[in-house]
Amino acid sequence: MRTALLSGLSAILALAGMTVPGQAGAFSASFSWSGIQACKRISPEFHLAGVPAGTKRLRFEMHDLNVPAFHHGGSTIAYAGAAVKQGAISYIGPCPPGDERHRYRWTVKAFDAAGKTLGTANATAAFPP
Repeated sequence: MRTALLSGLSAILALAGMTVPGQAGAFSASFSWSGIQACKRISPEFHLAGVPAGTKRLRFEMHDLNVPAFHHGGSTIAYAGAAVKQGAISYIGPCPPGDERHRYRWTVKAFDAAGKTLGTANATAAFPP
C-alpha cells in the first residue's frame, strides 16, 4: 500500500517537475571545501543531481550552523548544467575564529522562468575540512 502511494505521488510530482525527497532522482547538491581559503569570497564548486525539469535559475545561500545569526548570503545564477564552477556564487566565505571548526549548510533552490520554486537541496560540510 505504501509503495503504491509513493509511486502515485512520485508520478504526480514528476508531471510537475518535482521529486519525492529521498527517492531516486531527488534534487541534491554536493560540494567540497578543498582548495577554499578561510575568510575569502571564493565559493566552492557544486555538483547537482536530479535538478527539477524546467529549472531556469538557482538560488544559493550559506548558513553557519554554529552561528545561525550570521548571514553569509548567496546569490541567484542562471541554471547552466549540473556543475557550478568555483567562484560562481557571491557570498561571505567561511571564517571561523581561531582554531574553531564550524559546520556550514548550503541551500540551493531551483526556480522556473516565472520564479516558482521547483525544488530545494541542501549540502553541509565542516570548515576547515
